[in-house]
Amino acid sequence: MNEENAETLITYSCENNRVCPEPSHWNELWEMLPNRHRIGSGWEPPLPLILGAWNYTSNLEKMMRLAEHIRWADKHGKLEEVSAFLRGIKETDWHHLSD
Repeated sequence: MNEENAETLITYSCENNRVCPEPSHWNELWEMLPNRHRIGSGWEPPLPLILGAWNYTSNLEKMMRLAEHIRWADKHGKLEEVSAFLRGIKETDWHHLSD
């Protein structure tokens, strides 16, 4: 396999009509991200679109937020860990376009 980068992992995350990890797994991924910090009433990087946001955001918004998390991991030297996590979860642990 070619060397992983943010874009190859984002591509992988969209294969098989994947949108994002199911909420508990997505939260676990977010907690892996280094240098998380509060900015005003929010967070950087932004929180995963789970809990109250899950039912009020589109699949496209979820895909874009996951891509943002992947790019954050890459920028902060944690892409390998995030890649292993995303590639290691079961297909049933992903939210899909058909769900």
